[in-house]
Amino acid sequence: MKAAVKNTISGFQPSTILILGYLCIMLIGSVLLSLSITQKENVAGIDTLFIVTSATSTTGLTSFSIVDHYNWFGQLIIMVMMQVGGIGYMSIASFIVIGGRKKLSEFNTRLLKTEFDLSEKYDLRSFVRIVFWFSLIIEVLGALVLYFIFKSSGLDQPVWFSLFHSISAYCTAGFSLFTNGFVRYSDNLAFNATITVLSMAGCIGFIVFVDLYKRIVKNTKAITFTSKIIFRFTFWILTIATFILFISESSWSDYPTQQQWLLAFFQTMTAVTTVGFNTVPIDELANASLFFITILMLSGASPAGTGGGIKSTTISAMFAITRCTLKGQNDVTFMGVRIPIIRLRMAVANFFFYFAIVGVGIFLLLLTETGNAYHLIFEAISALGTVGLSAGITGDLSVMGKLVVILLMFLGRIGALTFGLSLLHTEEGYGKTKPPENIAL
Repeated sequence: MKAAVKNTISGFQPSTILILGYLCIMLIGSVLLSLSITQKENVAGIDTLFIVTSATSTTGLTSFSIVDHYNWFGQLIIMVMMQVGGIGYMSIASFIVIGGRKKLSEFNTRLLKTEFDLSEKYDLRSFVRIVFWFSLIIEVLGALVLYFIFKSSGLDQPVWFSLFHSISAYCTAGFSLFTNGFVRYSDNLAFNATITVLSMAGCIGFIVFVDLYKRIVKNTKAITFTSKIIFRFTFWILTIATFILFISESSWSDYPTQQQWLLAFFQTMTAVTTVGFNTVPIDELANASLFFITILMLSGASPAGTGGGIKSTTISAMFAITRCTLKGQNDVTFMGVRIPIIRLRMAVANFFFYFAIVGVGIFLLLLTETGNAYHLIFEAISALGTVGLSAGITGDLSVMGKLVVILLMFLGRIGALTFGLSLLHTEEGYGKTKPPENIAL
């Protein structure tokens, strides 16, 4: 019987299995959060599904205050779902298997490589161990620092608040137990730095963790080309975007210059990492700043991490294609390295599917809702990018509007390309072809 079930499951594409797995997790979460023992106030079914999807997809959009509607047990369930959605249920399951000294099956190996877009060079047992232990260590350290910050500010329940927000930041989930985000800590340098480190750790991706581990512990000569792209992209986009937001946002003129820089950096960081926290009310920003943050949300984080968006490597590949086309070059190169054609095709497909999905989502929201058009566009892009920033309209969405956002958040978690592969991929296609170089796009 078990063999028959296994053969039936293995007959599906890994991308399809990943989608079904997250649907099952969301179903379990919906049942648990529907129980009266998790709620302070009654929550409608559509709002329960909304919260569950937002937590599993590590988005952070909420249609109501979770601290006012869920008790400690309900908040714990949300935190667990953020953790599962952040580092991936396959990595957690694989760590348990490895801990039992069992060998990963061929099917589980395919699922892991699909979820993290890994090349053949990575040893999955080592990869899973590093991901799990690094995540645990960074979250514990983050919670420890946040505990002292919350304790010194006189906050009640500093232990619970520090643990919840550490996991939320590292998983780039954006859920907060504060009703107005982190506005109260907008000028607290230690708090901003801690949340930034946690969010950046989740944003840069697990591939970078493994590379740095090998570089430091095993003394390898160099990190992979993918990690080099991620580091360069992340550094320049944070630097340039912070400067642009600093000079473009006029509502901060009354703040000291140092705090203006801090606000500009945090809002840039929260969009680029797709963590979705805010230290200023987003709906009070100037239109130019909202538009710029929208572009940052589109670009997103890095592959094989906890963030969403189009991904830094895909943006880099599209830039390389454009530059080499304008120069009349036959080969597409980036940073002096030729990018394999299969990776370019995957990048273009991901780019196309992403904009196709967000376009349909925006159209449906404009069709079903009557609010500010740009705020609806902002909401759709934030949902698909699993960012969680909102111009304050989430709670006012109709049932149909919430269903559209739920679908966008879910597709944002599994990835536009994974969704496309589940629909169109066949074994006769180039899925059997192994990428000739270790470049994740």
